[in-house]
Amino acid sequence: MATYSSSPDSHPDGRLSDERMYVPAPATSWHYAPRRPFWESRAVRTGALFTALAVCGVVILALVRQHIGTEPFLVGLALAVLPVPLLLGAFLWLDRVAPSPWQNVVFAFSWGACAATLVALFANEYGAKLLATTLSATQTQSDRWGATFVAPLVEETAKGTAILLLFLFRRRHMESLLDGIVLSGLVATGFAFTENILYLGSAFGEDKAVGAGVLDSTTAATFFVRVLMTPFAHPLFTSMTGIGFAIAATTRPGRPWRWLAPIGGWLLAMVLHGAWNGSANLSPTGFLTIYVTVMIPVFGLVVWLAFWARSSQLRTIRTHLAVYATAGWLTPREPVALASMGTRADARDTARRHHGDAGARAVRDYAGYATHLAFLRAAATRGLAPPDFAARESELLHHLWRDRPLAQPALLQAAPLPWPPPFPGPRPYPYWPQYAQTAPGSYAPAAYTPAAYTPASYNPPRPKHL
Repeated sequence: MATYSSSPDSHPDGRLSDERMYVPAPATSWHYAPRRPFWESRAVRTGALFTALAVCGVVILALVRQHIGTEPFLVGLALAVLPVPLLLGAFLWLDRVAPSPWQNVVFAFSWGACAATLVALFANEYGAKLLATTLSATQTQSDRWGATFVAPLVEETAKGTAILLLFLFRRRHMESLLDGIVLSGLVATGFAFTENILYLGSAFGEDKAVGAGVLDSTTAATFFVRVLMTPFAHPLFTSMTGIGFAIAATTRPGRPWRWLAPIGGWLLAMVLHGAWNGSANLSPTGFLTIYVTVMIPVFGLVVWLAFWARSSQLRTIRTHLAVYATAGWLTPREPVALASMGTRADARDTARRHHGDAGARAVRDYAGYATHLAFLRAAATRGLAPPDFAARESELLHHLWRDRPLAQPALLQAAPLPWPPPFPGPRPYPYWPQYAQTAPGSYAPAAYTPAAYTPASYNPPRPKHL
């Protein structure tokens, strides 16, 4: 069941009119779908997928240990894990505006660390043998050609498969370019972690065989290049594929970018990967030239794009939540408050002081639901409204209303004052839906007192800008 405060026709290009405001049915009218067979359960499918990835992880680690030995394996593992927390923290920080579901995050990292490396291990070895037999190449030539041409194709395809699967089965969670960068970065971080175990462990084994010192050892040189100098290499390559799929996910069907962007991103990832691997065969001067003139500028461009996409997400929240503030689901100041990460943090601290962890959790959930509500409506205005748009909007509004008594007063105190409303003129819709009731479970205004969050000595903070 659903009602609309007005019902003008949609735009000819399929976009939703900003004047059509969906009003969800009361929560008491909701019902659950029939129970499905256990093999169709999402929990069963998720469990089977992660079990398969765990098996791949055990197999790849066992193969690496067998190839380089137990002691080099443990040393490589200890050194390879060092950059992982830093990279994961950076990607998860970028993803704070609209955090991806934990299933997507764990799947992305696990696929890169387990499945993609297992495929690459066998495919790279097969490619090197094929080059040696087909072109009658020497071992040195096959190693160089394999690193420059075979490895980029195999590894970027293996890593990009994870992004393809997320695009096909979890497309609703790809809401901006930032999602493509974050998910591809997580895949590549997992891949680089397992690959570094092999390279660092092999280097340690070589040093142990010849009795090399610590400072002049191959292990130290490998650690400097792979962990300190270029920890961003694999995430940078695969981010091209992630950006391509993110463009496809946010482009209307029928547009050429819908299929050109993923292919172009995948090809660009292979070109960057091949250029980087090929530079290792050059002189130190040539290697540093590629590093300074290609890798660093492209890395800086991707970092800038990630921050721009993050700011764009906040602008989307501020713009598209104004429609719900106009209809009375939010107060006029909330769209701007929710578009500031500093205000969100202050609201969580305020709610925690008054209501403990439950209050902080309510603010966090409230901000998350409001963010996804803004993204949902932004997609609809671009002509990308999903078939279940009304149901998803109703569900998000229901969750907002559930957390509203604890979250909204904290947000109103944290929002810097004075703050102009995000829309001009009188409200074109009634402030509360016409069916608002006072019965339990209805969408009637919650009984809260903002004064409880406003002590007498309260001074409004200065505006914060991201």
